[in-house]
Amino acid sequence: MALSKHRSARWIFVIGFLVLAAASSPSQVFVVGEASATADITTDFTPTELPLPTTQMTERGRRELIRDLEQEQGFAHRALPVAASVTLRANGPLTPGPAEYRQLIYKKGQSAAPGDRVIITAMQIKGDRLILDLNGGPYLKHRFLRHVQLGDNPVVADTGEQATGSRVTLIFAGPVPEISAPEVKALLAPVIDFGVKSSEQAYADTLPPVLKEAISAHDVLVGMTHRMVLAALGAPESKIREQPDGDPNGGRYEEWIYGHVPQTVHFVRFVGDRVTLVEIAALGKPLEIHDKDEMGGYSSPDAIHEIAMGDKTQGEGESGSTRAAPPSLRQPGEAVPPGGPNKVQFPTDTRSTSTSPPTSSPSTSSTTTSATGPSTAPHLL
Repeated sequence: MALSKHRSARWIFVIGFLVLAAASSPSQVFVVGEASATADITTDFTPTELPLPTTQMTERGRRELIRDLEQEQGFAHRALPVAASVTLRANGPLTPGPAEYRQLIYKKGQSAAPGDRVIITAMQIKGDRLILDLNGGPYLKHRFLRHVQLGDNPVVADTGEQATGSRVTLIFAGPVPEISAPEVKALLAPVIDFGVKSSEQAYADTLPPVLKEAISAHDVLVGMTHRMVLAALGAPESKIREQPDGDPNGGRYEEWIYGHVPQTVHFVRFVGDRVTLVEIAALGKPLEIHDKDEMGGYSSPDAIHEIAMGDKTQGEGESGSTRAAPPSLRQPGEAVPPGGPNKVQFPTDTRSTSTSPPTSSPSTSSTTTSATGPSTAPHLL
C-alpha cells in the first residue's frame, strides 16, 4: 500500500512539473481572423450603364445566346467564392454587399482569384434572369442522389469530390430581353472580363468578309469546313455517319444535326472536310435545301512555302538557272565514276579472261605436268 501511494505521489509531481514548465516557457500563438484573411480582397464596384432592348427574348435569341456564351472564357475581375452564388442586377448593384462578400470569401474560400481564367460551363435562362455556372458551378452532379440508397447500395457513389466552381446570376428588371452575347458580356464586366477573343472569333477574323458575316449570323454555307461550321453553330446535338443508298462502294458521309422539333432543325452533310448539303426544316415551312457551292470560289489555302530573299525555288541551282545537284557522298571536285550515276560499280577482274591454256615451251610444260600431275614417287611401307 505504501508503494502504491509513493508511485501516485511521483506521478503527481511529474505532471505538475510539466504544467509549470509549459506555463513558464515563451510561446506565441497566431490567430488569423476575417479581417486579416480578407484584407487583400477588393470589393470596389461600379455599375454598368448599357442601354437594354425592350423586346422580350424569342426562342431563336435564347438558343443563340446559350450557344454563344457556353464554354466562353474570360478573366475574373474580383475574387469569386467557391460553391456559392453572387447576384448582379443589370446596370445595378452586386449582392452580397462588401462586408457580406468578404465574409462569404472567408467562409467558403476562393473559386477564382482576380486575374484567373474562368469558363462558363453551363447556362440557364429562367424568367427574369440568366444563371451562369463558372468552372463547373457551385454544385456537384447528382448531389442529392449521393444521399439515397437502395438497400445497402448507394444510387450514386460518393467519390469525395467537392465543388470548386461558382455561380453568377444576372437579373433584369423584367423578363429577359432580346439581348446578345456581347451585351451580356458588357453587363458582366464588373465581375468577369471577356476582352480576350475566343478561338472561334480569332479564326473568323482571318476569313473573307462573306464568310465572316455568315459565321456572325450563324449561317452555314455549302463548301464550309468543319472548323467553319463549329465557329458558326457550335458543336452539333447529334452526328450520323451513313453510306449513300444504292452505292455500296461509295464513300461515307457525316451529317450534323442542330435543333429539334418544334425548333428549326439544320441538317449539315459533310463529305470529307467540306459541306455538300444543308437542309433547313422550319415548322410550317417547306424544306429548304442548299446543294450548290456558296463560297464564291473561296477555299481554305493549302500549306504554302513563302519564298524569302535568298531562298531558292525547287529545281533552281546555285546560280539560279541550273537544277540543283542531287545529294551525294562524293567530295567536292571528285569525278563521277564510269558507268554514270546511280550505278553499282564492280571491281575490274585483272585475271585473264581467255579459256584456252597459255602456250609454253616443252620444258616448261613437262615441269608443270610433273608438278601438277599425279605423283609417281614410291610409297614407303
